[in-house]
Amino acid sequence: MEKKLIIAIDGYSSCGKSSFAKAIAAMLNYIYIDSGAMYRAVTLYSMRRGLIENGVPDLKRITSELKDLDIEFVYNPDKGEYETFLNSENIEKEIRSIEVSAHVSNISKIPEVRYRMVELQRQIGVLKGVVMDGRDIGTVVFPGADLKIFMTASVDIRAKRRYDELISKGLKVNFDEVRKNIIARDLTDENRDISPLLRAADAILLDNSRMTIEEQMVWVQTLIEEKLNDC
Repeated sequence: MEKKLIIAIDGYSSCGKSSFAKAIAAMLNYIYIDSGAMYRAVTLYSMRRGLIENGVPDLKRITSELKDLDIEFVYNPDKGEYETFLNSENIEKEIRSIEVSAHVSNISKIPEVRYRMVELQRQIGVLKGVVMDGRDIGTVVFPGADLKIFMTASVDIRAKRRYDELISKGLKVNFDEVRKNIIARDLTDENRDISPLLRAADAILLDNSRMTIEEQMVWVQTLIEEKLNDC
């Protein structure tokens, strides 16, 4: 039987976790699951349903409607990547907006939301051969993951990456606004009561401030080969 790994990638917002995880999944022919996209999907649903007022989530209504959410990832062969679907609708572009980014941390710290998303994530990883990125994959979702990586980069570099990403998607954004949003998200993610952003004790640190995706892939390939040889 072919050896397969569970690879958990955690880290700060806009470090390129998703691009890195997607590239690893493509290289290994593994399933890629963007855990952050799942929380963004819940956030978008809540915004559309009017479940967030003046920045405050309606906890009771959001919790009661979790059962109505069907979140899945569908591979798009034309783009060569997985896209996020909410109740059969492709919402990949909508969940990357600055508006969703402004609310996702508050939604993701709701215990009932996290419990439901973790349940779904664990179901996907039962057979291994999975790459997942987020903020608590190596500490909560898959504490026994075969390879854990914790990513970071400077605030200014992360803000520039996020700004360029949004501009490339045709969205009108202000760099200072994007930078403030990232700093606010860092603070919220690090200090939330449920599953705060932490580096797992056995996670390998990757500061990619000055690294290209190609350089990161060379770096991680060595780690993967070591893990597969140890299996």
